[in-house]
Amino acid sequence: MGDLPGIVVTGASGRMGQMLIETVRQSDRARLAGAVERQGHDWIGQDLGTCLGTGELGVTVTDDPARAFDGAQAVLDFTAPAATVAFARTAARAGAAHVIGTTGFGDEDLVAIADAAKETAIVRAGNMSLGVNLLTMLVRKVAAALDEDYDIEVVEAHHNRKVDAPSGTALMLGEAAAGGRGVDLSEVSDRGRDGITGARRKGDIGFAVIRGGGIVGEHEVIFAGPGERITLRHVADDRALFARGALRAALWAQGREPGEYSMLDVLGL
Repeated sequence: MGDLPGIVVTGASGRMGQMLIETVRQSDRARLAGAVERQGHDWIGQDLGTCLGTGELGVTVTDDPARAFDGAQAVLDFTAPAATVAFARTAARAGAAHVIGTTGFGDEDLVAIADAAKETAIVRAGNMSLGVNLLTMLVRKVAAALDEDYDIEVVEAHHNRKVDAPSGTALMLGEAAAGGRGVDLSEVSDRGRDGITGARRKGDIGFAVIRGGGIVGEHEVIFAGPGERITLRHVADDRALFARGALRAALWAQGREPGEYSMLDVLGL
């Protein structure tokens, strides 16, 4: 086990953090090397297994990421933008690959992550699933094949605890559609419709957001043209698929040159 890549999970107590932990534990290609939580959390200083109710694992939950990352080969991080930016700097100093599933970044956050990627491999994706990344490729191809007579709408649905909107995956799909048309998403994105908005502007890419219950993740891209509609859709039934994708990315990143990578790179697409 000591020869396997050591993986640290941040945000260990969260739903995604726990799923990442379980995925690493079940893998025969990696070992769980650390677990990080925010300062003041009840889990700090306790054995992770005790916190999870699975029996002792020999991994103590810490609020010191530098200590947790030291000697680790990769960090799996599905937390929040500010935390992820700090983790990126710490992972870079430790020489650990950083797999980022966090979404909702601002421009300054992305600049900071790009700076950290000068020192280590960073895999960042709005979605870690194979299906969504295949969907992204299809969206780009369809958008490139159709002209502006086909309106593009991205519709996404998630659970009621998700804090950012549109989702990182929706924005990734929007970027793919814009890329297929050779335009900048920021110039054609339409994210808010309320009241008397006027007619839809030709060439815009619209976004609609649904939040409710325990929806894991649903994404749909609609190309609505004269007399026909083309719909591309992905439904996630189990967030374990994101954890499996993240672990795959962490293993793929071993030995890679510093830089920013996507799941398309990991999947060879």
